[in-house]
Amino acid sequence: MRATLDEALQRNGLLVIDGSMSTALEKLGANLNSRLWTAKALAETPELVKQVHLDYFKAGADCGITCSYQATIPGLMENGYTEDEAKKLIAKSVSIFLEARNEWWEAEGRESGRSYPLCLAGIGPYGAYLADGSEYRGRYGISEAELKAFHQERMEILWDAGADLLLIETQPSLKEVLIEARIAEEMGADYWVSFSCCDGRHINEGNRIRDCVKTLMTDHPHLKMVGVNCTKPEHIGQLIGELKRETTLPIAVYPNSGEEYDPVTKTWHGKGDSKSFGEYALDYYRCGATAVGGCCTTIDEHIRQVVSARDQYLRERGNKICRH
Repeated sequence: MRATLDEALQRNGLLVIDGSMSTALEKLGANLNSRLWTAKALAETPELVKQVHLDYFKAGADCGITCSYQATIPGLMENGYTEDEAKKLIAKSVSIFLEARNEWWEAEGRESGRSYPLCLAGIGPYGAYLADGSEYRGRYGISEAELKAFHQERMEILWDAGADLLLIETQPSLKEVLIEARIAEEMGADYWVSFSCCDGRHINEGNRIRDCVKTLMTDHPHLKMVGVNCTKPEHIGQLIGELKRETTLPIAVYPNSGEEYDPVTKTWHGKGDSKSFGEYALDYYRCGATAVGGCCTTIDEHIRQVVSARDQYLRERGNKICRH
């Protein structure tokens, strides 16, 4: 039986999302300089993927994202895997998460009073498969039929493998989101949508985020949450305000650390500002975010900061929701 977002929110009120898979894997020694990126570790060092999930549960994450962002059937096949092997690896991203979750739950989660973490199946955009930074641009120049064919089977595999929600994340394109949302609705699968944004008002393809969310508010009954990820942290507060103008759905934000991505070397460069990740997280909760976590260049220490920020915010509100 799947865990649900509604149950998690009823228990916790506010959620903590986990952090980056890629940066955490690199911290453990994984080499991700490949077109497959984190999917390389999924195939070659699954024990490291499991350890990343365990570390985030221990840090306080209420929900975590599977290592499937860049695990696509065409991407894996282009790198030497058969179609059957590719499908099994995509499903494996969920089974690794579930194994880590159950192991943590039996070892410490149940006794600590924590809630059972949600399994979010990470579904990256077509631009992630291109591995050229297109998730920060959009405008792929392909048809809607091609986009649907690219996404549908992977989404079905992840759902059938036992994910609690489909996380349609780092999305630069409203057109692509609407295709993915239609697939999820046809499957009867609960999902949330998270956009990648270039400033405090616009997704990376240029649409106003408030207009995107307004469009999603019609005829999408399985949409459970909306938000922003892999975006500079200084833009997030304004983006939360834009989202709140058009929806009463819970809002999730998990920004990167503010560094710039180089798609050629697949590395991050430059420093963010002097504000700590925890200070930003507190601001996001104050602005109205329901769930906060981290994206690229964040690790378990950043998630501990988010947990502290959430607890501080609850103290400020005088809220009696059970703390983690």
